[in-house]
Amino acid sequence: MNTQFDKLALVTGGAGGIGSAISKELSKFGYRVGIHYNSSDLTAKKLHETIEGSFLIKANLTEISELDRIHDLLKEMGGIDLLVNNAGITADGPLMRQKIEDFDSVIALNMRSTWYLTKKLSRLMIKRGGGKIINITSVIGLTGNYGQSIYGMTKAAIDNFTKSAALELADYNILVNSIAPGFIETPMTESLPQEIKNKVLEKIPLKRLGTPHDVATMVRFIATEANYSTGNTFHVNGGMHGGH
Repeated sequence: MNTQFDKLALVTGGAGGIGSAISKELSKFGYRVGIHYNSSDLTAKKLHETIEGSFLIKANLTEISELDRIHDLLKEMGGIDLLVNNAGITADGPLMRQKIEDFDSVIALNMRSTWYLTKKLSRLMIKRGGGKIINITSVIGLTGNYGQSIYGMTKAAIDNFTKSAALELADYNILVNSIAPGFIETPMTESLPQEIKNKVLEKIPLKRLGTPHDVATMVRFIATEANYSTGNTFHVNGGMHGGH
C-alpha cells in the first residue's frame, strides 16, 4: 500500500459495488480517496478502514447545499485532482406507469449532481493546474432498454455533457471522459432469474458479465495514463453494441 499520496480524488457513490472497486484501485496508484456515500454507513466505514489515507464524505447529492458542502470541504483540503461521478440510481418500470417523482429523483441524482459537481470542483482543479473528471454512464445510454427510459436518458445525457465539458475545460488542462459499463456483477444482477441472465449473456461476445474491477481498472487507466484523451466515452461491456 502507498504511504504517500500526491493526488486527491473524490468518488461519488464510492462505497457501492463499482464505487468501492474504484476507490480501492485509485488508492493503489497514489490517490488519497474521498469516499462519498449517503446511507450505507456501516459499509462505508468498513471500506474506509481497508483503504489507507481515505476519508469519508456523507452527503445527499440531490441537495445543492450538500454539494456545496463537499466543495467547501475539498477547498479546505487544498483542492482536488480527480472527480469520479459514479453515484446513480434507477427507477425502472414501463414508461406509461412511471411517475413524475421517479423522473425528478433520477434526474436530480444522476444528472444534476454530475453537472453541479463538475461545475464547482473544476474551479478547484484549475487552481492546481488541471485535473481529470470521469463520469460513469452505461451501455443503456446508447442502446436503450425496456423499462429504463429515465435511467437510459440520464446516462445518454451525461455522455453528451462529457463532450461539451471537455471542450470548455481543455483550456484549463482538465480532461473529461466517461466510462459506459455494460452488465456488471452486482447484487442487482445476482438477483436476476437465470433465464434473464442467459439472455443477457447471449448479447455479450465475451460470454460473461463484467466485474466492478473491470470498471475500476479503466478508471485507473484514464486517471493515471490517458493524458491525451478527452471528450470520449470508453466502453467496458465485453463487446456488446457500443463497444466497437
